[in-house]
Amino acid sequence: MEATVTHADTEGKVWSGGNKPLNASYGKMMMWFFIVSDALTFSGFLAAYGFSRFKFMNTWPIADEVFTHFPFMHGHKLPMYYVALMTFILIMSSVTMVLAVDAGHKLKQTRVAWYMFATIVGGLAFVGSQAWEWSTFIRGEYGAVETTGGSILQFVNAKTGEQVALSEFVHAEAAETEEPGDLWFLSQNSQADYTVAEVQEAFEADANVLVRLQDLDENGKKTILNRAESIEKLEGAKYIVQGANLHRNEYGSKLFADFFFFITGFHGFHVFSGVVLNIIIFTNVIVGTYEKRKSYEMVEKVGLYWHFVDLVWVFVFTFFYLV
Repeated sequence: MEATVTHADTEGKVWSGGNKPLNASYGKMMMWFFIVSDALTFSGFLAAYGFSRFKFMNTWPIADEVFTHFPFMHGHKLPMYYVALMTFILIMSSVTMVLAVDAGHKLKQTRVAWYMFATIVGGLAFVGSQAWEWSTFIRGEYGAVETTGGSILQFVNAKTGEQVALSEFVHAEAAETEEPGDLWFLSQNSQADYTVAEVQEAFEADANVLVRLQDLDENGKKTILNRAESIEKLEGAKYIVQGANLHRNEYGSKLFADFFFFITGFHGFHVFSGVVLNIIIFTNVIVGTYEKRKSYEMVEKVGLYWHFVDLVWVFVFTFFYLV
């Protein structure tokens, strides 16, 4: 028996073969495949962060109390201002990338080059800002005490309720802690400014200082103990915590620092990679590679990646800083 094969006329209805499915080139399709797979990766990371935060919601650090720094504005509390500036820079770099792609469609080499250059500057500014934010987060500002049970005890002014740095009521020479280490996440605390005994002694001598727990009260604010409760709680102190790393975190839950370093670092690596790609494409634009081809599709492909990186940051910004 012979099988008869018929070919239906599918022109104009569905893709019937060829090297441009959905009217997209092979390069564009591969970029979209990469973006979708990378989006799933980021989704998994953010979902893990969300589940962890929900589980430890009562002890999770409050972003407005953690990200309060601004360059050259030491001593001023400007919660979220610097992160907002970083977000604005990245969004504007995405705008210049759109303009570069549009200029490429019109075969305007000079305008493509200028807009690509502006995009590169914005990307470098964002990566530099993220590095500064990391260094500030690692260094810390106030310092805290960790108990044998793993709780973080912060210190506040008894009258105003504002957080107080260890340096404001403890005065002593730097001393070695009980926990030296070779790795950066251990060695950050291998040279503390104070010992536990010095902090306890200074606290008992200063009646204007109280202990604040990680736990949130019914108003969504951290619980402040009275004087007697503070002294009793401080008796269980074991480590001095200054700043944050992969091992300890003065701001609260250790998981917060772990997720912060991993997710923002992974995104920062994507931005840095995008800057490198933009520099390569920018160089090709300058030498006229795409002008000779009469096609700036490479600018469009790298633009897709850059917009993706920008969009991911919107979600990271929302999860870490706003929610």
